[in-house]
Parts: sequence; structure tokens; C-alpha cells
Amino acid sequence: MFAETIQTFFLRLKDVFLNFHFIPDILDILLVTLLVYAVIVQLRKTQSIQVIKGIVFVAIVYGLVSILNMSASTYIFNRLLSDIILIVVILFSGEIRQGLEHMGARSFGRTLPFLNRKNEEDELDAINAVCRACGAMSRNKVGSLILFQRQTLLGDLTKQAVMIDSETSYEMICSIFYPKAPLHDGAVIIRNGRIVAARCVVPMKNDRVINENVGTRHRAALEASLNSDCVAVVTSEETGIISIAVDGTLRRGITDSELRELLGQYLLPATGEKRIRLRKQKAGADDGAAENEKEAKTDGTDE
Repeated sequence: MFAETIQTFFLRLKDVFLNFHFIPDILDILLVTLLVYAVIVQLRKTQSIQVIKGIVFVAIVYGLVSILNMSASTYIFNRLLSDIILIVVILFSGEIRQGLEHMGARSFGRTLPFLNRKNEEDELDAINAVCRACGAMSRNKVGSLILFQRQTLLGDLTKQAVMIDSETSYEMICSIFYPKAPLHDGAVIIRNGRIVAARCVVPMKNDRVINENVGTRHRAALEASLNSDCVAVVTSEETGIISIAVDGTLRRGITDSELRELLGQYLLPATGEKRIRLRKQKAGADDGAAENEKEAKTDGTDE
């Protein structure tokens, strides 16, 4: 019996190699591998692995029920799992939608630049304004949450928000997050260097496991960065520290200058980062020249 099984296996293996078409089959294997990898990455990013564990547990129970010939239980499982594809689509509807949005934004946004217009100067001005505002709010212990949209659209967060079409300026951000202002609760969304919405509510999952001992704003920043590729900037109302969340990772206790560098890395191409450094160097040089001129005038007066 064992010898027949081995012989059957090698015969089937031979048929596979005889019917193997090199280019189509290689492309098929690569495509399936890429799809499986993308699904695994998306599931890990959204922490849906718990749902997968539940499905595996159900499958194990179903296998045991079938082996033990438990007719009533087998009938129930057959009825429940008859539309397994529909069940999977319902369970992972959010993840499927996010994956399609992410794929579409990256594919067409990078291939066709006119679908992803981004004014680098506006983005640069927005970064500088946000860093100045976060520095001021950090010193005054004013809480804030700012989301920089990248490839993944954040339209779902603006359904109950106040829509704004404004330049991103230091004064505008400080006005929005002023504690007595009507828009200070919730998040601000910045897209292509412009403020598009304020008082945005970020839905949070109660079963989300977060290692950091943080408050609501930081949890919302982590949730937004997990569900999209946005860059979330937070200032704490209790401690005044500045934090940044990207891809579900929270970095806390950064300065406004470090925030400027990080935002340049995440939001701007290499030319944009160089432009930030050049602008900072120019500002430093101007400050140094002004200080030297002031000292020169002082020396002349003393003389």
C-alpha cells in the first residue's frame, strides 16, 4: 500500500513537470505568493490575526466533529460554513477595503502623477507651521492631534467633521486647538499641505492591544496610523510632550526640530528634506549674522 502511494505521488509529480509552462506558471506562482504576502502584511497591520485564530479553531473543531461522525454537529457546521466566502468577506470587509484603497492609491498615484498632485512648497510650509505650533502647544501643555494624509485616503474620518479649506499656518493650528475653541476636540487632517478638516473623530477598537500607557489622543493616533499610512502628530495635554505615530509605532518625547526632520523624511522626497536643511541653515546663518551685527553695534557704542 505504501509503495503504491509513493508511485502515485511520483506519477503526479511527473505529470506536473510535463505540463509545466515556464513563463505562465512562474508568473502564476509569483502572483499567488505576492497576494498571500500582501494579505499577511495587511492582517498583521490591522491586528486581525485574532480573527484568523478563531477561524482556525473553528476549523479544528469541525475536523474533530467530522472524524467522530457527530451527525448533528456536522449538519450545523455544514450549514454555517456553506457560504464561507461570504462570511470571510463580511469579517474582513474593513481590511479588504483598506487594502484596495492602499493598492489603488499607490499604483495609480505613482504611475500617473496628475492623480497625486502634491505641491512641495505647500507641504514644506505646512511642516514648518506644524512644528512651530507643536513647539508652542508643548510649552503651554495644549493637547492636539494632527494627521498628515499620504497615499491612503482619510475620507471616512471627515464624515462628522467640520470641513475646512485653509492654508496650514501657525496661527490657524493654534486657533483650532485653543482649549476654549469649538474645534479643539478631535483631529485635524492635512492633505497636500492644506488643512481640509477639523474635529475629526478617529474610531478606536476596544480590544486593541497597546503596549504604551497613553491617553485617548495617543490611542487615536496609533489607530489612525494602523488603519492607514498617515503620519500622526500629538501633543500631550498633561505632560506637553510631542509624539509621532507611523505604521502603528509611537515615538514619544521628541523636540520640534526632531519633528521637522521626521516629517521631512515621511512626507517629502529627498529634495524636500534637503530644502528643509538648507532653510534651517539659512535661518541659522541669518540669526548668526544678526547677532554679530548686534555685537558689533554694541562694541562701537562702548568705544
